[in-house]
Amino acid sequence: MLVRTCARLCFPFHCPDISSLAWTSLISLCLLGMGALAQTRAPSIKSPSLQSGTNLEFAQVDFGQTYRNEEVWEFASKDETNNLADSGVVSVLDLQASKKAVQQFQQGTSLLRAQKSKQAVKYLQKAIEIYPAFVSAHNALGLAYLDQQDARAKDEFETAANLDDQFAGPLLNLGALALRENDFAKAELYLQKAANLAPGDPRTLAALAYAQEAGRKFAECLQTVQRVHAMDHHGLASVHYLAAAAAMSMNDLEAGRRELTEFLGEDPVNPLSPAARKSLGELANQESHEVPRPTVHVVTPDVRLQSFPNSERLRAQLSEVEDESAVDCQSCQAAPEPSAAFEPAAPASAKAVPTGALGAAPGANLFTIRRAVDETALFFAVSNHGHLVNDLTSSDIQIRDDNKPPDKILEFVPQSQVPIRLGLLIDASNSVERRFAFEKRAAEKFVETMVNGQADLAFVAGFTSDFSVTQDFTSDVAELREGVEKLAIGGETALFDAIYRACWKLAAYPDEDRVARVLVVLTDGEDNSSHRSLRQALEEAEAGGVTVYAVSTSENTDTHTDANRILQVLSERSGGESIFPGNLRALDRYLGDLTQVIRSRYLIAYKAADFMPDGKYRTVQVSAAKEGKRLQVHVRKGYYARLAASEN
Repeated sequence: MLVRTCARLCFPFHCPDISSLAWTSLISLCLLGMGALAQTRAPSIKSPSLQSGTNLEFAQVDFGQTYRNEEVWEFASKDETNNLADSGVVSVLDLQASKKAVQQFQQGTSLLRAQKSKQAVKYLQKAIEIYPAFVSAHNALGLAYLDQQDARAKDEFETAANLDDQFAGPLLNLGALALRENDFAKAELYLQKAANLAPGDPRTLAALAYAQEAGRKFAECLQTVQRVHAMDHHGLASVHYLAAAAAMSMNDLEAGRRELTEFLGEDPVNPLSPAARKSLGELANQESHEVPRPTVHVVTPDVRLQSFPNSERLRAQLSEVEDESAVDCQSCQAAPEPSAAFEPAAPASAKAVPTGALGAAPGANLFTIRRAVDETALFFAVSNHGHLVNDLTSSDIQIRDDNKPPDKILEFVPQSQVPIRLGLLIDASNSVERRFAFEKRAAEKFVETMVNGQADLAFVAGFTSDFSVTQDFTSDVAELREGVEKLAIGGETALFDAIYRACWKLAAYPDEDRVARVLVVLTDGEDNSSHRSLRQALEEAEAGGVTVYAVSTSENTDTHTDANRILQVLSERSGGESIFPGNLRALDRYLGDLTQVIRSRYLIAYKAADFMPDGKYRTVQVSAAKEGKRLQVHVRKGYYARLAASEN
C-alpha cells in the first residue's frame, strides 16, 4: 500500500497536455520536507514546522481535468495527429491504437472524470489488452490505481515511461511517487526530464523547484523559481514561498524577505500567507534585536449546471464513503469498557502547553506533537438525550486509540478555554439564490456571538464553482460582517472543493498553542462541479484536525435526501454535527444554538499506546459516563499518524 503524504501549494491544474495528477500531486507536494530542514537549521525558533505526514493530497486526482479533451482522440487527419504527438498531448505510440482500444480508453477516462476510479480500471485494462503499447492508457490506469492507493500505480507509470520517454505525463507521476517516498534525488531526475520536455510550463518547473529544495539544492531551487517568475505564473504565487525557504537556508535573508514579500503581493489570502507574515515579522524583529535566524514557517457561453437534492452524482459520492466505512468497521470493536484510572489532568485553569503540531502547517499531522513526545489531541462533545453535558472530568471519559487505552492523559480542558480558528463557508451558488440575503443576515449574527476577543480568529469565504475569501483571518467582528456582506450570488456549486480548501486554510494558520479548528458550512448540500470528491474533502478535514458543522439552508424537510446525507456524513465523520432548520425563520435560532454547541466541547490530549510514525490511520473510540449513565459522544472516527521525518 502506498504511504500518504502532506503539504501542498494551491495551484490550478488546468493543463490539457500533461496529466493533471502531475499538478494535484507534484506541485501540491511542495514544501513537504522543508519543515524538518527548518527545524534543524534554527532549533531555538519555536514555530510550527512541517514534516512528512498523513494527508491524502498526493493520492487525489483532479478527475475534472484528467484527460479532459476527449476530442483529441477523434482524429480528423494524419497531420493533426502528428501535431498532437509533437505538442505532448498524446504519445506518438498512441496514434497506432485501434478504434476499439481508443473506445475502451475513452470509457475509462470518462469514468475517471466522474470520480469512479474502480470502475475505470477494467476499461483501461481492456484498452491495454487490445493494444499493449497504449502509453496514455497505462498512465491513466496508474492514476486510477493511485486514487485507490494501490501500489500497482508505480508499475503502470514506469511501463508508460519505458514505452515512450518523450511523453511527460508518466515522468511527472514517477517524480511525484519519488517525492512521496522522500527520494528527492530520484524525484529531481524524473522532474528534470519532464521539465526538459515542457520547458515553457511553469507548473512543471515549480514541481522541480520543490524537489531541489527538499534535496537541499538551494541555489538550483532559486534558479528554477526565477525561471517560473519570468513566465506567466498566475496561480503559482507559492513558488515564492518555496524560494524564501531556500534563500534562508543559504543565509540570504534579504532574498528571503524579497520572496516572501513577492508571495504576499501575488496572493495575500493564500493559506500560507499568515505563516509568511509571521516570518517577515521575525525578520523585522531580528533587525532590532539579536535573535536566532528565523525560518519560513511551513505549515503545510453561460450554461448553468442543474443541481438537485437527489442525484446520481451525490448518490455515487455517498456510496464511495459508505463502502469505505463498512470496510473500516470490520475491525471495529464494541464501545470501550472502563480502563485503568487516568492520571490527573492539567487543571482547567492551566494555560495550554505550546504544541506546534496542533497549530502546524498544512498536511502536517495536526493531532501529533512533534517536540519531545508524540501526543494526540481530540475535541469532542457530550450530550444526554439532546442536552449538552458540560461538567465532566477526565475520570468520566474512556478512550481507545487503535483499540488500546492511552499510556497517559496529558490534559483535559473545556474548549471554552482554548482559542478557536473558525472558517465560515457560505454557499453562494445559484441553487441558494432565493434564500441568499436571509442567510447572509443570519451568518453575520453568528460571527458576532462566535468570535470573542483577540484570541479567536475567523475568516469568511463563499463558494460557487470557485472558492473566494472575502475576509481573511481576523478577530474584528465588524470586518467579518463586512466579509459576509461582500459575498455575491451566482455560479455552479463546488461544495467538496470548497470544504477541501477551507480545511487546508484552517490547518495552515501558524499557531503554536492549542487551538480548535472549526468549519461552519451554510449550504443546501448540493454539488455539481467539484473536481474533488466527498471522500477527499473528508480526508482533508481529518488530516487538518478540522471539525465540520454543516447547517442546511434547504427548506426540504426530508432529511433522507442525498444532499442532506452529504451534510450528515461530512459532520459525523469529522466529529461535528449537521443541522436542518427546515425553514429560514429558524436559521437564526439554530445558528445561535450552534455557538453554544461548539463552545461546550472538551479537549483531551494523551500519549497513545504503541504509537508508530507510519502514516497509518488510527481509529479512535471515546465513551463517557456520569453517575452510572452512558452518555452520547460526538467525536471524529480517527486520525492519521504522522510519518517519521526524512533524514534528507
